[in-house]
Amino acid sequence: MPSNTEHLHGTLELLVLKILEDGSMNGYAIGKRIQEVTEDELRIEEGSLYPALYRMQRRGWLKGEWGTSENNRKAKFYRLSRSGRKRLEKGTAAWGSFADAVGKILGSA
Repeated sequence: MPSNTEHLHGTLELLVLKILEDGSMNGYAIGKRIQEVTEDELRIEEGSLYPALYRMQRRGWLKGEWGTSENNRKAKFYRLSRSGRKRLEKGTAAWGSFADAVGKILGSA
């Protein structure tokens, strides 16, 4: 079972995997979508997002292809690989357990 520290470090990766579950996106669109879904509660800086995308691609969780963005610029589009889908499933379950444990502490009197 992953350590609690791993849960904290893997949160961005899990968010990205979940966002990409619906289809491929470029890095800018991923960051924008996270911000939209969380109603501006989470804003992922480029300095955190792009290294995470590269790391996830190296791990085989994402596949990347060059294409043209909606503003007609060259951009890399990421999509989930089979192992990325498995990681999302495992990570979602692990995050749920972690959140339940934190909730027990925060909800205690």
